[in-house]
Amino acid sequence: MTTTTSSATGTLGRSRADGVRRTFARYPVLGPTAALVLAIIVFSVSTTTFFNIDNFSLIVQQSVVIGTLALGQTLIILTAGIDLANAAIAVFGTLLLTRLTIGGTPSAVAILLGLVACTVVATVSGLLVTRIKLPPFIVTLGMLAVMTAVTNLYSGGTTYPVPDGLLTWLGTSLYLFGRVQFTMGMILAALLFVLMWFVLSKTAWGRHVYAVGNEPEAARLTGIHIDRTLVSVYAVAGVIYGFAAWMALGRTPTADPNAYQTGNLDSITAVVIGGTSLFGGRGGVVGTIIGALIVAILRSGLTQMGIDSNYQNLATGVLVIAAVAFDQATRRRG
Repeated sequence: MTTTTSSATGTLGRSRADGVRRTFARYPVLGPTAALVLAIIVFSVSTTTFFNIDNFSLIVQQSVVIGTLALGQTLIILTAGIDLANAAIAVFGTLLLTRLTIGGTPSAVAILLGLVACTVVATVSGLLVTRIKLPPFIVTLGMLAVMTAVTNLYSGGTTYPVPDGLLTWLGTSLYLFGRVQFTMGMILAALLFVLMWFVLSKTAWGRHVYAVGNEPEAARLTGIHIDRTLVSVYAVAGVIYGFAAWMALGRTPTADPNAYQTGNLDSITAVVIGGTSLFGGRGGVVGTIIGALIVAILRSGLTQMGIDSNYQNLATGVLVIAAVAFDQATRRRG
């Protein structure tokens, strides 16, 4: 009787554990959400300066550019790809917008040309992936080197002051209820996230993106044009990188060719921590928002605790490895 009871208890326990794993596999955003809440609680208890409105506002402002880069990165990772050149494309965009405006081009036209340029560069990556069948890692690694060199040649290796006006407009601060500070860049980033959430979850194109990342051959057999979908994903990501470039000009007074050197890795970190699978077909923009906030909160909290930046990088790296390991485990169970 005791053996039977123990066996039943063990079976029930395994069943519950499998149920929990299946729930996390079905809703990948649950894990990052729990991590975000835990981080806020820990740093609020550990410091006296973390839990206040001004600090939270600053954290969100600091995560706007990387979060927007991560939005474009999310689209590409959903197709089982990766983009190591996204930050380099955005930095080129900042120099292009700034130099065109300094040269007399109207700011609105300069912004439009910057968006087009970023889109064209990202689309080239997509074409190389689809036409020549090169791995996205290799293509975007090469594009990273190309865009870094092009940006330095174009800028002469020097920084340029950002002209006031439309280029810096996204850095304009507003106050909600006269107390909560936010910027126009935060509003634009929020609109982009909402738009991409709608497109991915409510349109045929979004379903095609998930299908291509999940099982390309099955997607092809159902009539989805895989190459066309992939190229469109890189193009849309390029547009988002262009907006990230505009946001960056609202954050800093100069366009620097050496800015955001780890932006590509930071954006990948936000996407992975947010629950989007590196193997494609699983995740979404909501998780990316949470992932970007986790990274920003982790660095802010550890800084306020007086933790050395090397340990901050160590904690972020461990978190990324844990997120990928968790993703693999839930996919196997699924």
